Amino acid sequence: MNKSNSREMEGFEDVRIDDNSNQKRQNNHGQADQDDQTKKRSRIRKDRNKKQDNTISKEQYDELNDKFLRLFSEFDNYRKRTLKEKIELSKTASEEVITALLPVVDDFERAIQALESQQAPDATAEGIKLIYNKLIKTLQQKGLSELKALNETFDTDFHEAITNIPAPEPSLKGKVVDIIQKGYQLNGKVIRFARVVVGS
Repeated sequence: MNKSNSREMEGFEDVRIDDNSNQKRQNNHGQADQDDQTKKRSRIRKDRNKKQDNTISKEQYDELNDKFLRLFSEFDNYRKRTLKEKIELSKTASEEVITALLPVVDDFERAIQALESQQAPDATAEGIKLIYNKLIKTLQQKGLSELKALNETFDTDFHEAITNIPAPEPSLKGKVVDIIQKGYQLNGKVIRFARVVVGS
């Protein structure tokens, strides 16, 4: 084989290699186009499905809206109820302590009466009255108030009858004529009934 023939063969092989690489490129390019088209189709399908999912009928809308309104209403009622309970709890949180202190108030009142009847030194009586007044003022700030009983019409919501006695006057029939033990209420709630004697 001479040199010119070998050169032609080399050229022919070059052309064949170029054709093969072009063919591969075209195949790759065609495959990429197909992949792109497949991706586009799937994207269009997804978009269509999303649109179908997002479109809801009027009945579904009304049902969902009704559920939302009911849920909102229930939550609002729950919030109001818990707020009311918190306020009531804060009002009566000290009820146990104040109820335990009421016998101390009774003892102070008895001590003051005893000092007045025995004509104790002024300094001692004044000191006890000062302590008593300070205690009563502190309890009143916490919401404690004394129940009115004397000469009031007997009321089972506030009074506890210990005994009945003949009324000293006709106008005192069915009314409280004497108080054995004072009654108290804390922020409007009775924590101790007044023990009373009722005229009959």
